Amino acid sequence: MAAAQKYTRVAVLLHWSIALLILANVALGLTAALLPDGTLSDESIRFVIDTHKSIGITVLGLAIVRVLWRCAHRPPPLPAEFPSWERTAAHAAHVALYLLIFAMPLSGWLHDSAWVAAASHPMYLFGLFQWPRIGFIMNLDPATKNQLHDQFGALHTVCSYALYGVLALHVAGALKHQWIDRHSVLRRMMP
Repeated sequence: MAAAQKYTRVAVLLHWSIALLILANVALGLTAALLPDGTLSDESIRFVIDTHKSIGITVLGLAIVRVLWRCAHRPPPLPAEFPSWERTAAHAAHVALYLLIFAMPLSGWLHDSAWVAAASHPMYLFGLFQWPRIGFIMNLDPATKNQLHDQFGALHTVCSYALYGVLALHVAGALKHQWIDRHSVLRRMMP
């Protein structure tokens, strides 16, 4: 019975891998955002940005695997003691998290593809192999690309703040249920 109330090992591994990579990417993104303009050509700064991009693409890949795994393996039900409004809130938070986990790397990839210098600065996934940009965006005229670069950058920023908010609610809800309500929901997602 206890095993049926836990997520599968694969789901747990994917959950925590994505969570840790997102936290690392938040740190890298904030680091890059705090740097003064004009420093982006510095190799160490490029390393921060390229690592941020590589982690984002990795999160996208892991999120795809996680959704496919979840479709094939039902998650354990929430404890019966949860009122219906908490079940609805938990479901809505999970849907929002999934949407944002996809929106973040996709908007970042679009933003990067619209960068006017993208053609002269190829992106390498963790320095191992070249990662493609989105071709139809790269082939637009420079003025359109520049406008899209700004718009996709703004979208990426808005999605990041939304992700921070939903992630905070997710963590707060899990901790509330664990420590205040004494429902062992954290144990369901622990290795």
